[in-house]
Order: sequence, then structure tokens, then C-alpha cells
Amino acid sequence: MKRITWFTAVVAVTLASSVRADPPVIVTFESAGANAAAITATRDAFRVAVGGGAVAGANGSFGGVRREINWDGVPDAQADPNPFSANFFNVNSPRGVVFSTPGTGFLVSANAGQAAPILFGFANDFQVFSPQRLFTAVNSNTTDVRFFLPGTTTAATTTAFGLVFVDVEVAGATRLQFFDANDALIYSHDALVGGNQGLSFLGATVDGAAIARVRITSGSNTIVSNGVRGNQIDDIVVMDDFLYAEPLQAVPEPSVVALTGLGLLGAFAARRRRAGSAERSR
Repeated sequence: MKRITWFTAVVAVTLASSVRADPPVIVTFESAGANAAAITATRDAFRVAVGGGAVAGANGSFGGVRREINWDGVPDAQADPNPFSANFFNVNSPRGVVFSTPGTGFLVSANAGQAAPILFGFANDFQVFSPQRLFTAVNSNTTDVRFFLPGTTTAATTTAFGLVFVDVEVAGATRLQFFDANDALIYSHDALVGGNQGLSFLGATVDGAAIARVRITSGSNTIVSNGVRGNQIDDIVVMDDFLYAEPLQAVPEPSVVALTGLGLLGAFAARRRRAGSAERSR
């Protein structure tokens, strides 16, 4: 009977891991219009595609399959004019996401009756999809989303992400991008124009790849503070509901597994050489 050595097994694993995988299957969900009714059917179709039902449990969990953030449960202490903590939805309300931006932080809009005006002070530009808070980066149009097992520092990935943009008026200035654990781009798509005060939904499911980071580009202008924009020329875009598949613990990408296998091969070869030299020296 032919003997299969450990060396042979490692070669097989390495070669199998090095084979280029088929490209991921990505399905985009998008719509835009003047009000919530214009995008609700698309949002609902995205929900069905991700799974988890329609009734939220604790921390925005839908059946342990999908998470949602509608910003409306954010307390006043974390809302405009106060800064919003980037890790709020992994610490205070653990939903497995942490935000970052090259700007100066984040804001969640105030509810009616609070110290700051609602809608970031831009009542003629914004409306809400789910009343009544909105979300934005400050001094930047870029928001990065990274995933963790909810309530932990263990890196995770997801297989779907979508959100509602508010006031997309310029084609090509607002987009959604997905990156894998190696920070390779696996998806990029521009949001549809919803018009002044309009709403745009954009989301995608991914089969055959894992999303480790999402980059959201919101228009070409920025919010500096309540009622203040970066310039008076370009339009500003903010965000409402986020929806994403339950974050699961990250696993090594195939290229990482292949490199590990090659490392084992090198160690094995070195050991064989040493053994051969010792045998010849006897």
C-alpha cells in the first residue's frame, strides 16, 4: 500500500490552498426616491436576502442572523451637540461594529426638543427614513466600518451590508466599498441619486468572500458641526439605517493558509537536510 507522508499531505494542502478561488457572487440591492416609501421595498428585499426575520431582539439582533442600527436608540448624551463614540455599537449596545474616519469624529443628530436643532441643522436638505436620528462623520466624507464578535475585541467578518443615504444629489460622489481580511477590494458601487432631501438605499450580499471592512463615502462635502458644512458649493450626504449580516469570527484567507503551508514545507525540508547530513557524517 502506498504510504502518504506528512510531507505529501502538506504539499496537497498548500497546492489546494493556492488555487485561485472562483470570484465571489455579489448581489446589489438599490433604489432611490423622494420618501421612505420609495426605498422600503428594496430594504425589505435586502432583509429577506440576509435573513433573520422582521422582529428585532436585544442589540438590534434579528434571529442571530442579521443586525440593524437605526440610531434612534442612541441616548442624548451621545447625540448632537455631543460627539458619538465610535465603539458605541460594540460596547454600549454590542452589535459588532466599530467606526473610524480620517475626520474628527462622528455625530448622531438630535431629537426634537433637545439643545441642538434636528437634522444637523439642515432642515431643507435632510429627512429621516426611521425617525428621528441620523448619522454622519465630522470633517470627512469617509466612514470605515470594521466588524467584531459583538461585545468583544475578536475580529469578525460579515457577508452582507446595506444602508440608507440621505440627500444624494450628485452621481458618482456617494458609494459603498467592501474589503476582505487582506484589505483587497471585493466590491464597489455608487449610490443612486435620490435628489434634494431624497433617500437612497444601497446594499449587497456576498457569497464566496468575507467582508472585513466597509468604506462608506458620503458625497463630496462634509459636516463640520450643527448647521455648518465644509463649503457652500458641494452637497452634503448623511446616513440613516445600517443593516448587515451577523458578524462571525474571521478565518484566514486562502493566501494566508497557503503561506502557512509553504512555511511548514520549508521547515520540513530543513529538517530533512539536517537529518541527511547527520547520517552521512556517521
